Amino acid sequence: MSESVLNKAYEPSDVEKRIYAFWEEQGLFKASEKSEKPAYSIVIPPPNVTGVLHMGHALNNTLQDILCRYKKLTGHNVLWMPGTDHAGIATQNVVERKLAQEGTNRHELGRDAFIERVWEWRKQYGGAIINQLKRLGASCDWERERFTMDEGLSDAVRAVFVKLYDQGLIYRGDYIINWCPRCRTALADLEVEHEDTAGNLYEIRYPAADGGPGLIVATTRPETMLGDTAVAVNPKDERHENQIGKNLVLPLMNRQIPVIADPYVDKDFGTGALKVTPAHDPNDFELGVRHNLAAPKVIGDDGLMTDAAGKYAGLDRFAARKAIVEDLKNLGLLEKIVPHQHAVGHCYRCKDTVEPNLSKQWFVKVKPLAEKAVAAVESGRTKIIPESWAKTYFDWMNNIRDWCISRQIWWGHRIPAWLCEDCGRMIVAIQDPVACTACGSSRLAQETDVLDTWFSSALWPFSTMGWPQDTELLKTFYPTSVLVTAFDILFFWVARMMMMGIHFMDEVPFKDVYIHALVRDEHGKKMSKSTGNVIDPLEVIDSLGCDAFRFTLAAFAAQGRDIKLSMERIEGYRHFINKLWNAARFSLPLLEGFNPAEKVPESDFLPDRWIAARLAQTAKTVAREIEAYRFNEAASALYQFTWRELCDWYLEAVKPVLYSDGNADPAPTRAVLARVLSDTLILLHPFIPFVTEEIYQKLPGAKSSIMLESFPSGAGDDALAIEQMNLVMEIITAVRNIRSEMNIAPKKALKVLISLPDEAAGERVGPYRDIICNLAKIERLDIQTAAPRPKGAATALVSGLGVFVLLEGVMDLNQEIDRLESQIAKLDKELAKLNAKMSNRAFTDKAPQDIVEKVAAQQAELSETRAGLVATQERIREIAGS
Repeated sequence: MSESVLNKAYEPSDVEKRIYAFWEEQGLFKASEKSEKPAYSIVIPPPNVTGVLHMGHALNNTLQDILCRYKKLTGHNVLWMPGTDHAGIATQNVVERKLAQEGTNRHELGRDAFIERVWEWRKQYGGAIINQLKRLGASCDWERERFTMDEGLSDAVRAVFVKLYDQGLIYRGDYIINWCPRCRTALADLEVEHEDTAGNLYEIRYPAADGGPGLIVATTRPETMLGDTAVAVNPKDERHENQIGKNLVLPLMNRQIPVIADPYVDKDFGTGALKVTPAHDPNDFELGVRHNLAAPKVIGDDGLMTDAAGKYAGLDRFAARKAIVEDLKNLGLLEKIVPHQHAVGHCYRCKDTVEPNLSKQWFVKVKPLAEKAVAAVESGRTKIIPESWAKTYFDWMNNIRDWCISRQIWWGHRIPAWLCEDCGRMIVAIQDPVACTACGSSRLAQETDVLDTWFSSALWPFSTMGWPQDTELLKTFYPTSVLVTAFDILFFWVARMMMMGIHFMDEVPFKDVYIHALVRDEHGKKMSKSTGNVIDPLEVIDSLGCDAFRFTLAAFAAQGRDIKLSMERIEGYRHFINKLWNAARFSLPLLEGFNPAEKVPESDFLPDRWIAARLAQTAKTVAREIEAYRFNEAASALYQFTWRELCDWYLEAVKPVLYSDGNADPAPTRAVLARVLSDTLILLHPFIPFVTEEIYQKLPGAKSSIMLESFPSGAGDDALAIEQMNLVMEIITAVRNIRSEMNIAPKKALKVLISLPDEAAGERVGPYRDIICNLAKIERLDIQTAAPRPKGAATALVSGLGVFVLLEGVMDLNQEIDRLESQIAKLDKELAKLNAKMSNRAFTDKAPQDIVEKVAAQQAELSETRAGLVATQERIREIAGS
């Protein structure tokens, strides 16, 4: 028999690049618009063109790849649509930083030249994350890769904007928006990250115009008071009812402002008097609209105070706050400063403090769109998995506000709107107009704003497939089958795709939405560079291999539960990959010359029947769990079957047959081994694609790629074989446990007696005597009905059978008792030291918590070990005295 065709050790770095290139060369990732196979499609959540692979990408794309590879094996025509997002603000920031290093900026370059520089950057660096996804084994149809700024996708964006505008669902108007002074652009509500911040609540007296005491208001942002145009009180607040309709003097500005009544004011909060700044607070803006108040803007788009701020004009907003507080103190109008913890909005890109600001922006009326998207989930046309996220989706969608879609940057889809400089007509069109549709003037100025990046991403499921053209790709693959995403973009992206897909395609964009959890560090903490607990996926792949990394992610991807990841856990699954590799190295030489096409007698050897039946059960389990997005359960079933049943039991059980000197025909067992090994590789392939492809191609009769195989059907229900083999394994395990407990050398042959409850039970054991003796290392096995326990025998009860391991001549029981006594005494000394330390308050109260926990863990471990030794010692004493 020749040596294995596989190397002694599996080296991922030697395999992964070669195998991936082979898949691409063979076109194995390609989808077809004309296939008769059932369609299955996924659109990739497009990573930012500025991005690099992080743990979120790794988990998200591993799960998508598992689904796509599984569906290919189950006979589907699979499209996994790849692409990247232009990431307007993020990309512009990257290029602007580069320009700053060169001593220039976008304004010096001009808009057109700046856009050219961004495209140059994208061409040079924008493909990095795509190559990194390939390192992960992603089986996307790369020939269809899209970019949100592609010509085709840009056409779709324009078409959608114009149609929504024509339908009255896009409008332009003054509104309070979230403004980032650093990025100089509007932000959607979802792009603002609220962080609890230690601040102050300032109580300020606004004197009455008639000389009275006036009212006291409270604010966390004194700089905004310069733009106050009223003070509001609740009409049912008896404390202030005599003030309604009177005027107050706005401190520092010496401007009179009215006291108005509005039920919005919470009379139980603070003083019950609310300063109203319509240009700098969304709720105040609504009050201003209701009461026809002016809205002076005192904080500019650059974060500096405007001319409307009087003597504070030109100051930074936070410098103005200090100056205003100081001036109020000097005037005796600052009643109190109270420390106040409150949520402050920050830009999700640059982390600068966001300023609510009155601005003229473009908005989508989302309420009509949201109602249809809610109904689609309520009716089950789209399912959200886990279902618990559906409530979050409904809560947000039912309380949705109009979506600000304009951004004051240059990189992105420029809004297709033109203002006639002669008659003021606004023209919104798909094609650039050459003349005003109202007066015929050619003096047209295009809107300088671009669209929110999420606007183009919302069209992703259908724009990537050629819409607005009625393409074969759309007909075949829309709606898509599932969207795999993280919960943090449920509203950014998922909800918006639902709204746009239903509105423009009259069909949901995906049938399922699977929301996976976060990947955290081993202690459950969020990974971040600042805390130094980030695990780099590419470094993991380089050191431990892609397959071990992917299997780890899948094994811990339980629905609704965050993944606690560590290098030790990935290392553990690297051992699993090695176990599979070694099983193949053992099996392949035994299959040399085997021809799968040749018919051989069906094996009646119990381990053959059992492994075939367990393979069928495992195939059913894996299919069921993948279909239900329970990736961890599928991975667990595969791990159990491969390591425990195939490697630890089956391969050991068939060695005597396969290494037979002619007393038994190995052909039936070889046939079973060949099929089981092949099918096991196919079952594992979606999770660990590289190693399974490498082994599969060495199998006799293999196709050119494992990706062309069919997923095992799960046929073959041999319940009797499973029942019989389970009993055999229980007997073997019982003997092995006694051997371990009694400290008997693994190679030492044993004499065993099995006592049957009746003669009929002998049929459950007798035929498998050889298997039991081989795997339990038994030199003599007696099987008797109602046999008494022999003197000096260790006993186990297995499914009504008595298993007696004869210890006479195998070990000196008294010597073993003494050996255990010595070990127990040694442990007692060590435990005494630990017990003393843990009972010392000076140690437990003053030592670092991690040190105390470490000592406590040692104490518990040694106590458990001691209890086990005492129990074994007592058992041996019992045996010795029997």
